[in-house]
Amino acid sequence: MLAGELYRPGSPELAADEAANKAWMARYNVSGAQPAAERHKLLSEHFGAVGKGVVVRPPFFCDCGYNIRLGDNVFLNFNCVILDIMPVVIGDRTQIGPAVQIYAADHPRDAATRREGLEFGRPVTIGADVWIGGGAIILPGVSIGDGAVIGAGSVVTRDVAPGAVVGGNPARPLGKSPTQG
Repeated sequence: MLAGELYRPGSPELAADEAANKAWMARYNVSGAQPAAERHKLLSEHFGAVGKGVVVRPPFFCDCGYNIRLGDNVFLNFNCVILDIMPVVIGDRTQIGPAVQIYAADHPRDAATRREGLEFGRPVTIGADVWIGGGAIILPGVSIGDGAVIGAGSVVTRDVAPGAVVGGNPARPLGKSPTQG
């Protein structure tokens, strides 16, 4: 799976990972009233990396957790979904709006392979200082450069250059983001 090869999602090892992740999500998603330090501790015990000052507002949903790496001061608003069967890396100071979905999970394009129950994934990389508007969807294999802006409701099907502003379905370039001082 982590090599990007076809895998069976119902394998015993992945089923155990899924059960552990469900138990963690149940704990995390009732943690909203806890102090930020307690929520940060929960994130750190489950994610691959969690920088200082990270805020992930519950409810939050993911496939594994251990493939998610968050830089310093990353913010994810309510109801985000990260399907992290491959690495999902989010850079420092990136802000992600409510109901954003980030998919590293993918499916074969031919029906015969899908009938066999096989899946695969492609990593997602989001740079530093990125802003992703609410309801956006980031598809498998996409890289978003530093300082980019993704418009609310956009479906990002291709890589986004550093500093670019994109929007729509599929997301298209709309210009450059203002230089930040």
